[in-house]
Amino acid sequence: MGVQDAIAEISTFLGQRLTRSKSDLEIHGRSESHFPQSPPDAVAYPETTNEVARLVRICAAHGCPVIGWGTGTSLEGQAQAFDGGIVVDFVRMNRILEIRPEDMDVTLQPGVTREALNQELRATGLFFPVDPGANASLGGMASTRASGTTAVRYGTMRDNVLGLEVVTASGEVIRTGSRARKSSSGYDLTALFVGAEGTLGLITELTLRLQGQPEAISSAVCGFNSVGDAVAAVIETIQMGLPMARIELMDSASVAAVNAYAGMDLPEQPHLLLEFHGSETNVAEQAETFGMIAAEHDGTGFDWATRPEDRTALWTMRHNAYHAILAARPGARALVTDLCVPISRLAEAIEATQADLAQSGIEGPILGHVGDGNFHAILLFDETDHEAAAAASALSERMVLRALDLGGTATGEHGIGRGKLGYMAREHGGGWAMMGALKQALDPGNIMNPGKLVPPREPS
Repeated sequence: MGVQDAIAEISTFLGQRLTRSKSDLEIHGRSESHFPQSPPDAVAYPETTNEVARLVRICAAHGCPVIGWGTGTSLEGQAQAFDGGIVVDFVRMNRILEIRPEDMDVTLQPGVTREALNQELRATGLFFPVDPGANASLGGMASTRASGTTAVRYGTMRDNVLGLEVVTASGEVIRTGSRARKSSSGYDLTALFVGAEGTLGLITELTLRLQGQPEAISSAVCGFNSVGDAVAAVIETIQMGLPMARIELMDSASVAAVNAYAGMDLPEQPHLLLEFHGSETNVAEQAETFGMIAAEHDGTGFDWATRPEDRTALWTMRHNAYHAILAARPGARALVTDLCVPISRLAEAIEATQADLAQSGIEGPILGHVGDGNFHAILLFDETDHEAAAAASALSERMVLRALDLGGTATGEHGIGRGKLGYMAREHGGGWAMMGALKQALDPGNIMNPGKLVPPREPS
């Protein structure tokens, strides 16, 4: 590969915005995943789509890998340059280009973060609902088909991206989708690139669907004797058609961690955290109805709040749960699982995971977006303890295989990257080979984030 030739040519127009400094390479050589550091050969900071396209054309000519980077919060190694190459950091492409309140959509660059977007939207009465735990970039969220606590009501990135501008592996700039709310026109290329993890091209612009800020919001917390009781309450709630905006599970270990981290005093037992959106009357009725459902499943300490500061404290606690769990064991690495199963099998999957954890001796607090059957076990181990790392990996594999046996998926929202690559054939069968054929057709040189998502092949 002519990586050095590509770097030399790109530096002629990016100048100091193409860097090989040790600190930059180290920062872009790691992520939130459990993978060891893998620094790229260089880091580029483009400011325009034309610069991205020119960079990709040069890399295509020299067979140089190109890896997109948003905020580096991916959990399966998507943004790591395992094969070297150039990381394209979109931090400078962070402009909100146009907000259209009447159409309830927005067009922006990929480096805009979800918090920055919602801050800008506050005066319009609109908001963008997809909220992963990290303050991720919206380009990265689209690339991994991310979701979060509100997916049970507002959907995932798949449901909220209307259109894209993409630089393909040849350096061509294409647009997908439109601002229309529905279309029967041709292949859905937007859906193809949302979740492609940068293996087919680099997203340089997004048009996103927005939602109206609800008239009233209330949040609630409720303890349960077991995970099974909590999940049973969730299933009944969903079957009743109660329009929940959030339904989150924290197991006893997670509750203990956030109590210590955030100064909370929740009883150390499984808890559901909930949020209701609607009118003042509807929100009160929803909370009351859920309270009755929870009581039928031995729920205790049901408490709901409408004051913004109380709601903020509750959801800040939930979003900080991952960091709270890491803080409870300083120096530990985390292997984060991301299973999603049919809701009717959720309690079975979590209880089997808890039994595996008890048998293995590995710490693994559990968090879950239980309204859509998605849960995470955060497996903690000492990075220098190779036996513990191997045990965590084996436990993660058992969990994934169990999820597949239950009719679920290896990943509900974190994506494949390199961490879940080994399960793709089992989950998709011949469909995985078709994904590889798409990659071959759209990226024949295999320069776009190689070694991720699709069957491995060598760069040409």
